[in-house]
Amino acid sequence: MTISDAVVSVRDLRKTYESFAALDGVSFDIQRGETFALLGPNGAGKSTTIEILEGYRDRTSGEASVLGIDPHRGGIAWKARLGIVLQNTGESGNVTVHEQLSHFARYYANPRGVDEVIAAVGLEEKSKTLIRKLSGGQRRRVDVALGIIGRPELLFLDEPTTGFDPEARRGFWDLIGRLKREGTTILLTTHYLDEAEHLSDRAGIIAGGKLIDIGAINEIGGAEARIPIVRWQDANGRQERRTHEPGAVVAALMRDGSEPVGLEIVRPSLEDVYLGLVEANEAAIEDLELTK
Repeated sequence: MTISDAVVSVRDLRKTYESFAALDGVSFDIQRGETFALLGPNGAGKSTTIEILEGYRDRTSGEASVLGIDPHRGGIAWKARLGIVLQNTGESGNVTVHEQLSHFARYYANPRGVDEVIAAVGLEEKSKTLIRKLSGGQRRRVDVALGIIGRPELLFLDEPTTGFDPEARRGFWDLIGRLKREGTTILLTTHYLDEAEHLSDRAGIIAGGKLIDIGAINEIGGAEARIPIVRWQDANGRQERRTHEPGAVVAALMRDGSEPVGLEIVRPSLEDVYLGLVEANEAAIEDLELTK
């Protein structure tokens, strides 16, 4: 596959600041209609990657293509094909929700209906409210609404549900499901691993500026990372065992007819796998430092 075959494609992407490498050889592709989660700790390089792909930040080296265009050279027509929800916005908020969306809709040839978008982000009751009078979570919904008003081919979502209550998050998930069904390609960053697991087709995990794993949501980390864990308490304290046959382990533990204290079977989630990969990467870096 060549770099132009994917909606987003990067090869050996690097961004350095003097001796510090914010990105160090990152490569991945995102196919049309796919939702791809870019995950990692704070400072790992996620936002730097997204800003390069959005055309807001120059790369030091490597190749990048977004909708067939080098983002460093993307013009107004290219930007109109993107939807962007940043972590933070600088909107003054001295207009109503409806006025703000109506204003932005005029920049696009075929925008979504303003009322449709307001309903999609759950702000019908706040349509005539000044944005500066909204709560933080409600303002975040306005950010999302602005990102989708232009029917983007590619939607960047950088921590989109920060400040959302659980009900609003579920409503947002429904909205993303609708966008996926319409064929929108989505690049998502989030610290909510359940959100990434629910919404995404694939994920890449970035740490220390390097991509440490990439794959389908239910395959990332490899088969060994998905082995169930049986946990229980006995006279020697907390016990746990990874096994492909958790039922057999439980049966053995209950051979005398009584259930051990705290008995549970845990099937590792994306969050469990993610934490394991990040911790293993940090340990490997520490070992490397000690050998220098």
